[in-house]
Amino acid sequence: MDFSYSPKVLRLQKKLMDFMEQYIYPNEHVYEQQLASQKDRFSQIPPIKLELMKKAKEAGLWNLFLPDSTYGAGLTNLEYAPLCEIMGRSILAPEVFNCNAPDTGNMEVLERYGTKEQKDKWLIPLLEGEIRSCFSMTEPDVASSDATNVELSIEKEGNEYVINGRKWWSSGAGDPRCAISIVMGKTDKEAEKHEQQSMILVPMDTEGLKVERMLPVFGYDDAPHGHAEISYTNVRVPVENIIWEEGKGFAIAQGRLGPGRIHHCMRLIGAAERALELMCERVEMRVAFGKPLAKQGVIQEWIAMSRMEIEQARLLTLKAAYMMDTVGNKAAKQEIAMIKAMAPQMALNVIDRAIQSFGAKGVSEDTPLAFLWAQARTLRFADGPDEVHKTQIAKLELKNISARG
Repeated sequence: MDFSYSPKVLRLQKKLMDFMEQYIYPNEHVYEQQLASQKDRFSQIPPIKLELMKKAKEAGLWNLFLPDSTYGAGLTNLEYAPLCEIMGRSILAPEVFNCNAPDTGNMEVLERYGTKEQKDKWLIPLLEGEIRSCFSMTEPDVASSDATNVELSIEKEGNEYVINGRKWWSSGAGDPRCAISIVMGKTDKEAEKHEQQSMILVPMDTEGLKVERMLPVFGYDDAPHGHAEISYTNVRVPVENIIWEEGKGFAIAQGRLGPGRIHHCMRLIGAAERALELMCERVEMRVAFGKPLAKQGVIQEWIAMSRMEIEQARLLTLKAAYMMDTVGNKAAKQEIAMIKAMAPQMALNVIDRAIQSFGAKGVSEDTPLAFLWAQARTLRFADGPDEVHKTQIAKLELKNISARG
C-alpha cells in the first residue's frame, strides 16, 4: 500500500490549507456572530458562509468528495482523505466546500442509484449548492441501530406512494434551503427481512410533512443546519420518487454508509489535529507551579499519546480508503468498521486532553473544543453505534480464524 500523495492531491492540499488560513479560521467568529444576531437562528444562512462558498467554488475547491465521477473532482477515497481531514479542522469548513454531511451521502445516493430525472431535479442543484437536503432514517420508537426495525410505512396507491410515520435526527432539515428529504421506510412487511425497506424522495414542501421540532446536541442547536424530528402524515409523492426500486432501501443504506462513515473519520482526524495544536500552544503559554505547563510531565504524556493516537487512526483510515478503492466497500467492511469505532474515541481522547489543558476556557465557547467534542461524541452512534461495529469486527475475525483452521 502506497499512501504517498500524488502531485494533484498535494496541490489541492496546499490550496485548501491556504484557503483555511486566509478565509475559514479568521471568519469562524464572524459566522457565529452573524448567526447569533438573527432573530431566528434557522431563518437564514449567515452571509459570510454564502460568501465563502462562492470563493471556494471559484477556487476549484468544490465537490471534492465524489470519487471517479463526472459530477465531482474525480478523486479516489484515498486521495480525498487528506483533503477531508483539513476540512474537519473547522465546523464551518465542510459546507463551504460543498462537502458536508448529510448532503454528500445524499448526493452519492442520487449519483449511484438515481434516475436521470431524479439527478436533474435534485442532484444537480445539490452539486451546485443551490439547495440542501436531509436524510430521514432514524426513528424515535425503535432501535434504529438495526435498520430493519424502521416502521415508517410507504404504501403504493395507484401512481403515488403514501407515507406515514415519524423520524428524528434528520440532519439538515433546519436549513431554509433544505428542499428534499431522502426517507427510509417499509414498502413490504412480508418480504425477506432485508428487502422490506425502500428509500424515497420527499420534497420538504409536500403536504403532510411537518418539522415538529429541532433537536439540540449537548445544548448545541447546529443552526441553521440542525437536526429535526419530522412527522409524515398521509404524505403523497409520485411513484417515480422511489430510489432504485422497492426493497432496495437496505442495500442503498449500506452503500451510503460506507463512504459516509469514512468521511466522518477523516474529518475527526482533522478535528483532533486542531485540538492538539491548540493544546500545544496553550501549554507553552501558561505557567503553573513555577514552570510552563509544557514542562509538566503529565502534559508531555498527553501530547505524546495524542500524537500516537492520531497517527494510528490516520493510517487505518488510509488503509480503509485504499481498500475501498481497490477491492470495494464490501471487502473493506472490517477496516471501515474498525476505523468507525476507533476514530471517534481517538478524537474524544485528544479533544478532552485539550479541554483539560485549557481549564474552564476549554468548556466555553471561546475555543472550538467543546463543540468539536460534542460532534465527536455523537459519532459514536451516528452511522451505527460502536457496539455494532465491534460485533461485526469480532464476527469477521472469528470467521477468518476459522477459515485458516
